[in-house]
Amino acid sequence: MTTVLLYRQTGSAITGYRVSGHTGFAPSGQDIVCSAVSFLSITCANALETVAGLTPTVLEQDGLLEVRLTQGNDRANTIFRVFEQGMKDLEAAYPKHIRLKDSEPPK
Repeated sequence: MTTVLLYRQTGSAITGYRVSGHTGFAPSGQDIVCSAVSFLSITCANALETVAGLTPTVLEQDGLLEVRLTQGNDRANTIFRVFEQGMKDLEAAYPKHIRLKDSEPPK
């Protein structure tokens, strides 16, 4: 299962996200759910730079992508909201393979 943590203080804007684990929907190289999660996660990280004009902190390892901002702007907020909506849609379609949760940012 893939777990997606949305980093935010209680009731505030998203400041980043952490995507970890493998969906297990299909074998590696054939997993359309994993591909969708990866595409959305990487596209949003890239858009924070190219659209919002910010430089996120990115940690990427096998089965893990973490993206964090120390400060945001309106464009970053929109990008994070699109990311959240996309992950909600994927979770609704594949509830056994994706779990979306809110989390406070790590210190």
